[in-house]
Amino acid sequence: MKEEYDFSQGKRGAIDPIPPGKTRITIRLDDDILVWFRAEVNAAGGGNYQTLINNALREYIQQRKEPLEDTLRRVLREELQKLS
Repeated sequence: MKEEYDFSQGKRGAIDPIPPGKTRITIRLDDDILVWFRAEVNAAGGGNYQTLINNALREYIQQRKEPLEDTLRRVLREELQKLS
């Protein structure tokens, strides 16, 4: 190791820039919730548990916005498409 390091050109912040449309936050989740999402990602063979949480939140929001009749139609369409 060196005796002294030069950090005069150093920059603060994340190493990877945050992509547009994303916001870095700190959030507290219950341990069992985090364990479940991580286990789901591991069972799927890898990936990002944060993306899985994001997708779950997006799906929840969509369900809250979508009237029941539209939800039923969407689900029926998806199921019929699987059969064909």
